Amino acid sequence: MAKSTLTRAVKLTGTGVAEGKRRTLTAGPITAMFDNGALRYIRYRGSEVLRGIAYLVRDKDWGTYAPAIENLKIRQGKDGFSIGYSATTKDRTQGLSYVAKIEASARGTLNFTVTGTPATDFLTNRTGFTVLHPLNGVAGEPVEIVHTDGKKKKGRFPKLISPGQPVFEIRSLKHQVAPGVTATVLMEGNKFEMEDHRNWMDASYKTYVCSLLDPWPYTLKKGEAFTQSITMTIEGEPTAKKAAKAGSAITVDVGGVKGMIPAIGVGVPMKEAKHALQKVDLIAAMEPNHLVCQIDGRNSGQREAAAAFRELRERTGALSFLEIVLPAKKAAAEEVAAIASEIRAADYKPDAIVITQMHDLKSFQPNTPRPWGPAYEEMAAAVRHEFPGVTLGGGMLSFFTELNRKPVPKGVFDFITHTVCPIVHAADDISVMETLEAVPSIIASTRNMIGKDTPYLLGPSSIPCRDNPYGAVVSPNPNNSRVCLAAMDPRQRGLFAAAWNVGLLAAFAKGGLDAVALGAVTGPQGAIYRKAEHAQPWFDDAAAEVYPVYHVLAGLGPASGNRRLDAVSSAPSSIAALAHRSREGTELWLANLTPEAQPVKLAGLTGPAELHRLSDGNFRTLATTPGFLWRAGEQARKLSKLELGPYGVVRIRTA
Repeated sequence: MAKSTLTRAVKLTGTGVAEGKRRTLTAGPITAMFDNGALRYIRYRGSEVLRGIAYLVRDKDWGTYAPAIENLKIRQGKDGFSIGYSATTKDRTQGLSYVAKIEASARGTLNFTVTGTPATDFLTNRTGFTVLHPLNGVAGEPVEIVHTDGKKKKGRFPKLISPGQPVFEIRSLKHQVAPGVTATVLMEGNKFEMEDHRNWMDASYKTYVCSLLDPWPYTLKKGEAFTQSITMTIEGEPTAKKAAKAGSAITVDVGGVKGMIPAIGVGVPMKEAKHALQKVDLIAAMEPNHLVCQIDGRNSGQREAAAAFRELRERTGALSFLEIVLPAKKAAAEEVAAIASEIRAADYKPDAIVITQMHDLKSFQPNTPRPWGPAYEEMAAAVRHEFPGVTLGGGMLSFFTELNRKPVPKGVFDFITHTVCPIVHAADDISVMETLEAVPSIIASTRNMIGKDTPYLLGPSSIPCRDNPYGAVVSPNPNNSRVCLAAMDPRQRGLFAAAWNVGLLAAFAKGGLDAVALGAVTGPQGAIYRKAEHAQPWFDDAAAEVYPVYHVLAGLGPASGNRRLDAVSSAPSSIAALAHRSREGTELWLANLTPEAQPVKLAGLTGPAELHRLSDGNFRTLATTPGFLWRAGEQARKLSKLELGPYGVVRIRTA
């Protein structure tokens, strides 16, 4: 097999699979991005009205078909634009085609109409439109609802994340876009309902066709055409003065102390235990505060894994947190005792334990029956009996969604945890970076649930999905592409993951979390390279040792517990910033969350500076030099501005 080339695409996203081309269109004061059949970032005079409108076809397992688009015609006129195309979605057993037409006018209207025709009887969980409202200027704000029966109601977009659907039976939604300007979104062809997409880390409120209260999957009959349409209408005139045009450079201002850097750890999945031991020196060099290990009571090899976790603890000096998953077949006391016996036989003494059971790894709608499983209180009592005095955590090893739908009783655990994953509903590059916008809402909602004094930890989280609450297994990704709910995401190997992880840490640090664990030491969610069952372009042929995200962990792991400094980015969706102070001085981390170079102006840093850049220009060095951050960096007498390349990261140190 020929060696793969280290291309720019592999450096940035770990894969040569390209995303589709996007085009921004205008209709007077309205702008929209056309992206693979969907509209994104629909704005009026620069203010975001909708995050997106898309027509999606899903199968009976919630898999989303990739449409094959044909006959695409785009017309950009002086006073508007129009788009027309046909599309086909199919697999081995069924198929559906549809024709789409989009028209936008400078008079303030935009219409998206689709007529679908099943080529076979088509079994689906949902086929039709989704409409996404953004968070900025919308969260907690008023909305006027017209229901399918014609009744009007005044409501609000949820401020805290709603565990269930906040609005049902929707015909239209009207909200303020800017002072004096409103947008009405009319949805025709079926009933619609809304869910709070922030549950899954999506930066939007999603209104979708049909209802989760109705039976699904359902069948669309062969040959029976059906039509749906979305119409957005802008009304009014802005009453506020137009904001001054922003400069070309983003500013980052470093200020005073604003709390602490969370304790920063990394995951060690049970199946990665032996691989982790082979890379123990690289793990120790990262200086993680803690290693989040896991023993799943449904799996064999528990004693061997526990012995590996003990050795990792001894050889790295990191604290060892253990997640225990109960099979939920017998009483918690019996199942915990069996696992505890294996742990003791390996002479493994975890510093903290998180207890859960297998049914809580899966998703259930609010107020719906769950399979039998031990209650939080029963599991906690069993662990305290077997491990007296241990620090005990509860919550979910799955996403915030599940914690929001099954809150933890107060006073049962010493700390609360959950994880996040950015590829639940969409896996394109833009959507993954957008998920960072939802973090403040997740933090506020969790704090409202558990109280301000209960320690709050984020469990191992990365771009790849370590478990799928919505299906039997994680999604396959044999082509190194971007796939929702896949355990292997190629971006974990690229600069993209380094930038996203800096953004994630910055957001959770600002939210005051006590501890944050990122990804895993090795494996698909890992920071350290190892040969795997899946292909890893260039890495498999090179003398690579680590991925760029390793340097983020290695650089920030030792900062655990340091005083966090206020670091304010004027464009946080483009440049993430995290700063702290140690005995050596001030350290500022910046990450470019975009695929374009970004100039940045700095304020609040004084004196000479040393820079270490993670960029496509030194990617080979990053992958082959685990000690990159301990080498001499770029020197600057005074640093007031710099440029970050696509998905670039920089660490800046000043005295």
